[in-house]
Amino acid sequence: MHKIQAKTILSAHNGMNLYRGCTHGCIYCDSRSTVYGMDHDFEDVAVKENALELLEKALAGKRRKCMIGTGSMSDPYMPLEKELEMTRRALKLIDRYGFGATLITKSDLVLRDLDILESINSKTKAVVQMTITTADEDICRKLEPGVCTTERRFQVLKELQRMGIPAVVWLAPILPFINDTEKNLQPILEGCRDAGVKGIICFGMGLTLRDGNREYFYSQLDRLFPASGLKERYMKEFGMAYNLTSPDNRRLMKLFESFCRVNGIMSGSDKIFAYLNEFEQKETVSQLSFL
Repeated sequence: MHKIQAKTILSAHNGMNLYRGCTHGCIYCDSRSTVYGMDHDFEDVAVKENALELLEKALAGKRRKCMIGTGSMSDPYMPLEKELEMTRRALKLIDRYGFGATLITKSDLVLRDLDILESINSKTKAVVQMTITTADEDICRKLEPGVCTTERRFQVLKELQRMGIPAVVWLAPILPFINDTEKNLQPILEGCRDAGVKGIICFGMGLTLRDGNREYFYSQLDRLFPASGLKERYMKEFGMAYNLTSPDNRRLMKLFESFCRVNGIMSGSDKIFAYLNEFEQKETVSQLSFL
């Protein structure tokens, strides 16, 4: 971990990353890609030590309330968040200034901040997005070694449901020849239904690889599945392609779309992103009393 000074904190679309890099060790992480111009080791997380000051200034200066997002490039609930509490303090600012919040994580540490998420959600909207890729815990430990298990993530989703905090699941990535099976997909979908998730984002059964994360991903295939010949199979099937689509994509997507339709789960990515970006002003108890 090292500290840096950021010039800005909110993107044009009101997203922020308090950290740069990650220690979760997910073997497929796109944030490792060289296109993002990271000038330090990915696991040597850069902490934007002035991020909260920049955030407060940005929120105070906004003319309209909106949703503030975090987690697109690095998980806001990495282990170091336990000590630094950057995400918690950022959520407090978002709550104080009356904005909505949405975050992406794989960590159960998000439960620590239920009090703030509940406060935000009582006035506007707080949405937790949870990434889930595999129902097989042994594969989970290989693909995502630094985060809580799939079972634990579903427990988190059920707790969010109990608290009335909406949740969206990222069903991504689905890795060809590893977890692109109906046996893997069905229990994930059933878990999402049982946890009452608002929607499931899935761009297709597969993954994307760019320069930087491609090399890391292939090296991990060799390390984690040494006798399987997976790396060679990937190279033969996909070469240096960006989109690596499962050969069973069409059938699995039909299963996915049918399940969501029958169970009333939002599945179209455009609809889900519109929902995530929509700021909602809820009527508070004091407003209702006045009326």
